[in-house]
Amino acid sequence: MRGSATDPTPTPGHRHLRRSVGTLASAALLLPLLGAAPAQSATDSSAGRLQRAFADAAAEYHVPQSVLLAVSYLQSRWDSHAGAPSVTGGYGPMHLTDARTALATTEHLAEGTEDARGDSARAALHPDIKVPQNSALPARLKTLPKAAELTGLPAAELRTDPAANIAGGAALLAAAQKKLGEPASADPADWYGAVARFSGADDTATAAAYANDVYDVLRTGEKRTTDDGQRVALAARPHLAADTTQLKRAGLRTIAADDAECPKSVSCEWIPAPYSQFGNDDYGNHDLGDRPDAQSIRYIVIHDTEGTWDGVLNLVQDPTYVSWNYTIRSTDGLIAQHVKAKDVAWHAGNWYINAKSVGIEHEGFLAAPDAWYTEAMYRSSARLVKYLAREYGIPLDRQHILGHDNVPGPTTSTIPGMHTDPGPYWDWRHYFQLLGHPFKATGGKHSGLVTIRPDYAANQPVYTGCTTKGEPCAAHGSGEVRLYSDHDENAPLIKDIGLKTDPTIGVNDLSSRVSTGQQYAVADRWGDWTAIWYLGQKAWFENPGKRPTAVPASGLVVTPKDGLTSVPVYGRAYPEKEAYPAGVPAQSVVALPYTLPAGQKYVVGDAVPGEYYYAVTFTTDSHRVVVGKDLYYEIQYGHRVAFVRAADVRLEGSVG
Repeated sequence: MRGSATDPTPTPGHRHLRRSVGTLASAALLLPLLGAAPAQSATDSSAGRLQRAFADAAAEYHVPQSVLLAVSYLQSRWDSHAGAPSVTGGYGPMHLTDARTALATTEHLAEGTEDARGDSARAALHPDIKVPQNSALPARLKTLPKAAELTGLPAAELRTDPAANIAGGAALLAAAQKKLGEPASADPADWYGAVARFSGADDTATAAAYANDVYDVLRTGEKRTTDDGQRVALAARPHLAADTTQLKRAGLRTIAADDAECPKSVSCEWIPAPYSQFGNDDYGNHDLGDRPDAQSIRYIVIHDTEGTWDGVLNLVQDPTYVSWNYTIRSTDGLIAQHVKAKDVAWHAGNWYINAKSVGIEHEGFLAAPDAWYTEAMYRSSARLVKYLAREYGIPLDRQHILGHDNVPGPTTSTIPGMHTDPGPYWDWRHYFQLLGHPFKATGGKHSGLVTIRPDYAANQPVYTGCTTKGEPCAAHGSGEVRLYSDHDENAPLIKDIGLKTDPTIGVNDLSSRVSTGQQYAVADRWGDWTAIWYLGQKAWFENPGKRPTAVPASGLVVTPKDGLTSVPVYGRAYPEKEAYPAGVPAQSVVALPYTLPAGQKYVVGDAVPGEYYYAVTFTTDSHRVVVGKDLYYEIQYGHRVAFVRAADVRLEGSVG
């Protein structure tokens, strides 16, 4: 092995992964000192190639194996993703970044026909924005070239070979330890500073939050089967301490988070979106409000940016653009808040949802929509959502924690332009586990309701259009399940009449897909197939007993009242005309092109009064919250939620 206990950095320039008998023997001698997984030899098939790769790299670079495993878990949960980049151009189990190969040029709220404000009381907002040029890439997005320099391995190999990738991560950790002036200790407690620097964060709070997460993983331990079938384990060390004083010598900046509304367990920075007037009595880029006193916050909307961190932050600070409440950085989980919870951001394309929601953008440099998200970002996001849910009484379920792709078009004309992020590759099942509300069976075997819950890694429906229109996307785990018009994969796909197009398997076509955590009423069963009521139709999906894609559920449903052949479906829950005071124009209560036919049932997520926030002027003296007497039920109607008037339907219970 190259290097010594005081100089773990290898000599660059030649390969070191062609393991010799001597290397393996040295690794075996060092395993007890380096925090290996419990009682597993290098030849133990249950450990597998990946576990051995961690042991080899740990020995090669004098990094405790447990530290290497914990860092990798926080980056990728040990998945290799078949060499595909993450949303920030990170590769392999160690998430080594090479973002120059994965930069996009737009931010998703600048694309398409969706009016982010979604308020028909005002002219549609379609800002003509020139997306800022990408600034020079920060070091956190160039760790793969640095690892190539340290190891002497080709960059292509670090992207595609998991063992090489792990070695690159070990080399970076060893280099960080050396730069801090710390010895190559066998004690994981002595690597806190190096772990913090590995995050790539340039501020103390974010680096510390990242390192704390890694040490939480070390204390709790983890084990799982990766996306390529490798079994990896990390033994728990519940009493492990860490030398957090090392961070003082890391030379990182300090950020002021006093104004940010975030939990203490994350790193959070206040980067405000502007509220300013310009042009012909126009203003932006959000509305002042008084939530939750004047109106409740009932939803959290999950977005992904499809733009660079710096570029997106520049956009949200432009008063002529749109806004959202938070942005989360993928590499390390740093949170930036832009709009206070009391105020209304313009983000979801539906004014009713905007007025009652918080929008969270997740950083993505999407070279293709199937790029993956880091565990660091998932965890940071989950902590923020749990905090917001506690603060504002938001239920942790899929009718209140929405993707942008679950927000309904407010009117018929808006439906085709509604956005589809975060898309089929967002791991809702894992996300809700992190939220502490995993999706479980709550009904009996023959229950009248189901919760969609496929195995994310094993569920790999074919999508097209990730990089080239009509061309198949790379195989990838997905949280979504495809729907057919009969119990046969050759049957036509379910059609969404609101989109005015024939259904496809395109990655952004939501016509015939259900998403993890969503609940539907069972319409029929046939062998390994289950039918649900969906968009006014009977929609079938494969649901074999040995590999279920849904589990039994219980809850409340609505069906049309007796004597009605169908009832209208709405994209927003607005008050009746009589509720509007003088000076506030009544908003039309216009149904969408869908109906809820007699005999069909749809799961209820909430009961809400009609409500409209009138805020069309820069000065707030004319702003009003209008609440009506009409009651609505929020239902899971298709891929998106919708609303029906309580006066039109009968509420029923389903207890399985």
